[in-house]
Amino acid sequence: MIAPEIQQYFIERSTDGRPFSRNQRSLVYQRAKNIDSSTPFGTQQNLNHDSYEGIKHSIFPATVNEELPRVLVGGKDCKQPYLASLFNVSAMSFGSLSENAVRAINIGAKKGNFYQNTGEGGLTEFHLAGGGDITWQIGTGYFGCRDAEGNFSPEKFSEKANLPNVKMIEIKLSQGAKPGHGGVLPAAKNTEQIAKIRGVEPHTMILSPPGHRAFSDIKGLIHFIAQLRQLSNGKPIGFKLCIGNTAEFEAICHEMISEDIYPDFITIDGAEGGTGAAPLEFADGVGMPFEPALIFVNKTLIGLNIRDKIRIIGSGKIISGYSILHAIALGADMCNSARGFMFSLGCIQALRCHNNECPTGVATQNKMLMKGLVVTDKSDRVYHFHKNTLHSANELLAAAGKKSFADVDSNIFMRGDEFGNLSDSYFPDILTNVTKR
Repeated sequence: MIAPEIQQYFIERSTDGRPFSRNQRSLVYQRAKNIDSSTPFGTQQNLNHDSYEGIKHSIFPATVNEELPRVLVGGKDCKQPYLASLFNVSAMSFGSLSENAVRAINIGAKKGNFYQNTGEGGLTEFHLAGGGDITWQIGTGYFGCRDAEGNFSPEKFSEKANLPNVKMIEIKLSQGAKPGHGGVLPAAKNTEQIAKIRGVEPHTMILSPPGHRAFSDIKGLIHFIAQLRQLSNGKPIGFKLCIGNTAEFEAICHEMISEDIYPDFITIDGAEGGTGAAPLEFADGVGMPFEPALIFVNKTLIGLNIRDKIRIIGSGKIISGYSILHAIALGADMCNSARGFMFSLGCIQALRCHNNECPTGVATQNKMLMKGLVVTDKSDRVYHFHKNTLHSANELLAAAGKKSFADVDSNIFMRGDEFGNLSDSYFPDILTNVTKR
């Protein structure tokens, strides 16, 4: 199938393309290659459309901070708080990604001092080989910490959770690509190697259950957080979810208060998420989009007076300094990106992640295709994309007249639908009495 390539090379305009436009992809490629990412001859966006959104710059800009921002993660019960980068790699499993892709990301993360989330596929030798920081994600399949029956194993978890590279542990409740469905690894990508790591039969479709077996209700989730914190000797523990039933999230928060047990962080994944293979109905029709979900979670924690106890990590199509600043303004403390880092590895949005035919070697287990992804080259691109994107965020922060990301809120943004009322606000009906000179 060559339809995606024909679409990209012969039909697609700079502002076209889904989920990411040509302009968005080009921005990542340029920053990953550490070359000039400026654009000529003005914007190609329609700034007069109601959907336009921009930053209210200050005529007294702040000095651009050359240091890349960091955020301390760890609440009152955390014994090993982690000073994380503001921008990190979102959850992507070995299996979904190739061995070379995982290794390149980890080496880049080590060089840039940011973390790589393992995804639910388990902590592997490729995540550890580069020496980069790791957030270990525990999904419903408990890959890497399961017993022979597929149940959660405290002993196996503790052994890996206490590795020095593992800085945080994330419980996956759901993901934006397919909330409520569970994980899917197609049979074509389930090699002998992956099956051994995950403890399953090779060449079969791997389905993680939609829900956890280690707990079955909200109280159980809160106690599971406490259990993982104890087993990891006090490392930061959090959970990731795509918001669906808002009453359930509110109930989780009330249970935190009742038990006086809080996660160190909550990762909010928007329904726009897309690194995992998913049924079309789940990809298109389940879950809350990133922006309203982030606003809801932030306001809920503030309303219950527990916002200062928990860090919020935003994960939803974040690939630029602008999108980082936007997420911070809506309530995030820090951000993760999955597809942004895939683009930095060379992903061309060929839309073949699910069938093991990724032509760039990023999302495949085909050894021949993997050869095209040279780890030493791509790890540098991962590093440069991270560094240049955060520098862009620092520049935008300064343009808004702010010195710290802690000072950012939604008031620094303006929307196109606000402009429609300007004439009524500033030039009322007396305009009819104005004469030309």
